[in-house]
Amino acid sequence: MLLLLLIGGLAGLVTAISPCVLPVLPVLLAGGASGRKPLRIVAGLVLSFSFFTLFASWLLRQLGLPQDLLRNLAIVALFVMAVVLLLPQAGQLLERYLAFFSRLRPANAGGGFFLGAALGLVFVPCAGPFLAAITTAAARENFGGRTIAATLAYAIGAAIPMLVIARGGREAAARIRSHADQVRMASGVAIALVALALVFHLDDHLAQLTPGYTTYLQKKIESSSSATRELAKVRGGGEALTVKAHSDGLPDYGTAPPLHADGAWINSRPLTLRQLRGKVVLIDFWTYSCINCLRTLPHLEAWDAAYRKKGLVIIGVHTPEFAFEHVTSNVQAAVKRLGIRYPVMQDNRFKTWDNYANQYWPAEYLIDRNGHVRHTSFGEGEYPKTENLIRMLLSVHGKRARQLPDVTPTEAITPETYLGYERLVNYTGSKIVPDVATRYVFAKRLFANAFSYDGSWTVGAQKVVAGPDARLRLEFQAKDVYIVLGGHGTVQAFVDGKKTKTIRVDAERLYTIRSSNELASNALLELRFTPGVQAYSFTFG
Repeated sequence: MLLLLLIGGLAGLVTAISPCVLPVLPVLLAGGASGRKPLRIVAGLVLSFSFFTLFASWLLRQLGLPQDLLRNLAIVALFVMAVVLLLPQAGQLLERYLAFFSRLRPANAGGGFFLGAALGLVFVPCAGPFLAAITTAAARENFGGRTIAATLAYAIGAAIPMLVIARGGREAAARIRSHADQVRMASGVAIALVALALVFHLDDHLAQLTPGYTTYLQKKIESSSSATRELAKVRGGGEALTVKAHSDGLPDYGTAPPLHADGAWINSRPLTLRQLRGKVVLIDFWTYSCINCLRTLPHLEAWDAAYRKKGLVIIGVHTPEFAFEHVTSNVQAAVKRLGIRYPVMQDNRFKTWDNYANQYWPAEYLIDRNGHVRHTSFGEGEYPKTENLIRMLLSVHGKRARQLPDVTPTEAITPETYLGYERLVNYTGSKIVPDVATRYVFAKRLFANAFSYDGSWTVGAQKVVAGPDARLRLEFQAKDVYIVLGGHGTVQAFVDGKKTKTIRVDAERLYTIRSSNELASNALLELRFTPGVQAYSFTFG
């Protein structure tokens, strides 16, 4: 546990000197300069960030409230603090209303704590392995002592440089006491500008524009073998693979964890890795509605065709993302439709996924003839490297597999977007009413990568179901746009007001909305659904 806390503190410390902290710097400086106690500000930030990182999503789901509610409330709180600083009369009025709840005056201690609490809700750290492990544990509702301690250690580590910054603002203001009114006004303006930037998501753009100068430190601290072992305990599931050197120059991650099928085997009788000793095995974690997985499949199929007779066995471990992907007949139909000939096993309860401590779709684990994992690859790409290693482990020379282009996107594109309330991000518009047919109205304005509902929708945990006049708008940047749909009916697609196609929905699978060689930037997609059609998520390429 002590090692976990040390790693957490160091990871938080690195985060606090990374580009991700830039949006909150003006508020820290202004808060200290305006007379608020730096320790109170940082205490509010630590407690707020820790509590809501762990429990916010679960709490909002239980209350049936939108996932962005707390962020919006925090922005309102920042505007209130700005008004208090700019208009002393407003501060006196606010103090009267707060007096019923607390003796703390908003201009001093209480104000500092509340300012920090608001910052904790809008502070978005640069996500590394440590924060990812905490987030994964929270998503699984694993709120044990180890997870809570790790979160607090991370938050306290991040708070140390912030405390220095807030104290710097306070000390600078103390040196110019004769200009106290001007300092207070400047602090109010700074906080108001940050709140305004958060409204328009300018903090996202700022993080993208600044260099990742802490990446090296983050990797050294959070990706070490000790950190990997400790994070596996937080995240749950199996222990992460640990690497050792080998005489042949390839890393050796040790004996491959066992396969644990939960569902059917397709294209094969049940297999075990012990049975496959003497073969080279490539494990591919995938799911049939994931576009990143689908872009990988042609390479896997080419390797299977070229090297199967030479001793390569590819096993597709189908670990579902959505409920319909648990259904064996759906997976069988997808395997047939996609032309997959190698063995596929269902992993419906994530047991094999957890055995490998896997975190990605797609993910490849290459296993040598002795049953040891010798190479891993997460996400798309690295196809030539993976094929070279397959050939090396097979001791194959001569003709290579059929060469295919690498279509992994290289531009900045809209991230995967889920439509159910369980993982709702970048939604704007009418308040979400979970699991009840409700009339929605489009937001007046969409920011980058945001979407909005209009007409009648039933918004479930994983999917939305269209009712009368159901429409959806999304602002996106990508060449290709895909959507996972189910049910039966049609979806009409419009891009920047022009109708581009009509999709006939006849099964729960991935459908193509747009496919182009040209990158669409800040384009507006509108989809019009017939009643009964289900939508799960967007992916982009």
